[in-house]
Amino acid sequence: MISVLLVDDHSLIRMGFRLVLDAETDIEVVGEAADGTAAVSMCSALRPDVVLMDVRMPGHDGIEATRDIVAAGLPCKVLILTTFDLDDYVYAGLRAGASGFLLKDTPPANLVAAIHTIAAGDAVLAPTATTRLVHQFAASPGPEPPSSHPAAQLQQTLTRREQDVFSRMAAGMSNSEIAASLFLSEGTVKIHVGRILAKLGLRDRVQAVVLAYESGLITPGTPPSPEGR
Repeated sequence: MISVLLVDDHSLIRMGFRLVLDAETDIEVVGEAADGTAAVSMCSALRPDVVLMDVRMPGHDGIEATRDIVAAGLPCKVLILTTFDLDDYVYAGLRAGASGFLLKDTPPANLVAAIHTIAAGDAVLAPTATTRLVHQFAASPGPEPPSSHPAAQLQQTLTRREQDVFSRMAAGMSNSEIAASLFLSEGTVKIHVGRILAKLGLRDRVQAVVLAYESGLITPGTPPSPEGR
């Protein structure tokens, strides 16, 4: 059973999510919070598997709450819920330690699938929001690349094939999409992804996306290199 905490300052939105999730036999909503402070407290007490986290809330917002949950070492995985006008918050949420993000108008089936994915230890990147995030990097470059992961070091750390996979991860592609583009099996891609995360000390695919653009290894707006380079 996957336990879920709903965090949103609008009770009607929480009610809608609860109606969707209560219909699932393997998902249980264990609590609701209307602000970030309550969310952190409830995560500590209930230790839910997944937290559906709104961003803009009065007082302690979703970004601060996510940062606190991760800093406290709690086992909860945070799924940021955003709308098109919250692009500025998406990047901040990923850097704070969220395991993914979805648009609030995502179909119920996609929301349920995302919860299962995150609970299993993977990450979720909404393709449309990922594209907009990449465009944001292109228009307004983020902070200086971390000195511990400059592009040159990443290229030395990863094999050419791993760089191929990494660039596609950064574009928000799924394992199946990466496999198809590189003419590999999904199993092989999964192995590459695991090695990439381990080599770079990353928690999940979301951190890989952030690092890919921060490091300068991947240039915003440039499509992944084709097979055979």
